[in-house]
Amino acid sequence: MQLTVRDVARYLNVSERSVYRWIDQKAIPAYRVNDQYRFNKSEILEWASAQKMTIDPGFFEDADNSPITLTVTEAVKNGGIHYKIPGNNKDIVLKNVVDLMPLPPDTDRDFIFQILLAREKMASTALGEGIAIPHVRNPVILNITSPIVMLCFLEKPVEFGALDGKAVYCLFSMISPMARVHLHLRSRLAYILKDKNFNEALKARMEKEKLLAIMDQAEQSIKNNGSTH
Repeated sequence: MQLTVRDVARYLNVSERSVYRWIDQKAIPAYRVNDQYRFNKSEILEWASAQKMTIDPGFFEDADNSPITLTVTEAVKNGGIHYKIPGNNKDIVLKNVVDLMPLPPDTDRDFIFQILLAREKMASTALGEGIAIPHVRNPVILNITSPIVMLCFLEKPVEFGALDGKAVYCLFSMISPMARVHLHLRSRLAYILKDKNFNEALKARMEKEKLLAIMDQAEQSIKNNGSTH
């Protein structure tokens, strides 16, 4: 979905003047189309998350208005919560995460690993505060029926090139069969990662059932704040 300046201002709770200032400073990813600026929704999500900006719940609505009911909590149940992932650098950690992904037997895991590495070379997926969301700009299309999000706690923090300089102790990695679902899950995840209780649960590395309950509670706030998803 392509966004207008007005859309971006509304979703980020800022003035249109602020958006134009960011454009002039080349601080925000924008494209000029027929003398008007347009924005890629996925790129704006990444940018806003890196800037630690609060995103309006309306951001999670789809342009075609067809509902996506899947929650991050459900996707994490599909992918699993994994503890003590070994590795003393980013590459080894990502390789171990890919090896754990619940995927069909004939999946080319090395291909997934390589595109995750390529994405990290473009820009770190670390959000700060010890959390990263390794992914690619476009979803990895595989023969799977349900999207998965893996929540992985590392055996020891690893340097990911985060802007705040903090090593990563926790990461989320997702595989989606559709682009819309991929963006939907990333949007919801970016939102709930701002929830204080959820963040505390992550830092405490709570056991699976308690963590899922707190995650679900954090997602309920999206609906309560006006999102239709």
